Amino acid sequence: MNAAPSTPPAQQLPADDDHRVVLHNEVHARPSAYIRLPVLVVYVAVLNDGVTREQECAHLRQLPGQTGLSAEQLQDHFLRLHLPGYTLKWERHTEFSRYSVVQPLPEGVDLGASDPDLMTHIVLPPGWLAGIPGKTLAAIKLVMLHGDLSQPEQLLSQARHWLGEHPVVASRMGNQGHSVVVTDFRLRDSGFERMLVIAPPDTTETRAGRISQRLLEVETYRLMALKGFPVVKQLGPVLAEAEAQLAHITAQLENKTASEQELLDTLVSLAARVERATAESTYRFSATRAYYTLVGQRLAELREQAIPGTQTMGEFLQRRLSPAMATVAATAQRLTSLSERVSRASALLRTRVDIATEGQNQQLLEKLTRGQELQLRLQSTVEGLSIAAISYYVVSLLLYLAKAGKAAGLPIHPEMAAGVSIPLVLWAVWRTTRRIHAKLQMPH
Repeated sequence: MNAAPSTPPAQQLPADDDHRVVLHNEVHARPSAYIRLPVLVVYVAVLNDGVTREQECAHLRQLPGQTGLSAEQLQDHFLRLHLPGYTLKWERHTEFSRYSVVQPLPEGVDLGASDPDLMTHIVLPPGWLAGIPGKTLAAIKLVMLHGDLSQPEQLLSQARHWLGEHPVVASRMGNQGHSVVVTDFRLRDSGFERMLVIAPPDTTETRAGRISQRLLEVETYRLMALKGFPVVKQLGPVLAEAEAQLAHITAQLENKTASEQELLDTLVSLAARVERATAESTYRFSATRAYYTLVGQRLAELREQAIPGTQTMGEFLQRRLSPAMATVAATAQRLTSLSERVSRASALLRTRVDIATEGQNQQLLEKLTRGQELQLRLQSTVEGLSIAAISYYVVSLLLYLAKAGKAAGLPIHPEMAAGVSIPLVLWAVWRTTRRIHAKLQMPH
């Protein structure tokens, strides 16, 4: 008997979600580089606001042998190009794009050098770095080389000499202290920072790739987190003025020294300014918190161990970054609190306006009631006059009728007949009027 044919894989599961493949492959979106020491990593991160993917693709096409590069190849936000003697990695994030060039370490720039010139050894075409579309956020030259970690003090002295005798921060990385990182966090005249990583000869390419990625991300995310600090400085005077104005409005509400319309106009203007400030800064403050969290995560992944006589990168950054982040958080809370207080002041003003409106409505209702009472009185007076007038006309008709009868020979005294009929006519007219009123007032 022949075996039943196996079901094709596509039919063994329900239909895929529209984003399943994209979500699944996100874990592979930015793989770590395989770096063989000794190496020079030239890293540039630029803000990409207003920069299209097509512009970045056009710039990448200027590299040797990349004239056929298409924008479709950049749709996954990651691209690694293997070029003659070096590799270039491009990554696009929400607010910035990163370019990492990995090339062999040039001769003469090892630990024996003193503040060596690295710019002349960059393998990229002349002017290519300066032509990257966007505005520079971070620029780092990371040198990774082999060294002996058994004498950390001597190693730190050599590293300090290599960086130009500036004060440095350094630490061992990894639970077993598999490598040492040294940097001075200084911008050179070239616009680049420098970092030096020293690792033993048995360091694997994957470990070197992870080390470089984490160090470069720490500095990038640090600078992105600090982008919220200028916003805080700009908001400071605005918030102080708004708080003073709100206090003045509240005092006027309490003392009733201004009209409701005047207070309403002022409060609406203040609320609009606060909402605009909130709209302009909310994203930046949220991004600051997110980037600050990433800095902490990357520092934790380095698993730093202190070298006697110097601060670790984590200690150095936290002591300088934490106050700025605390200021950003306090300003965000201050803005939220101000918005809430404006809302409460608006509620108080609405309550005051509602009370005043209710008072005006009550006065108007009282006036209407008095008007209705006067109308009823006037109506009663008019009814009385109407009864008299109708009775007068009826009696006049009866008088003419009696005179006509007398003229016809009837024994009637017209004046006497008219006088006798007046009470009866008055009663009949009044009775008829009451019946008409009763019919009009009956519910339908």
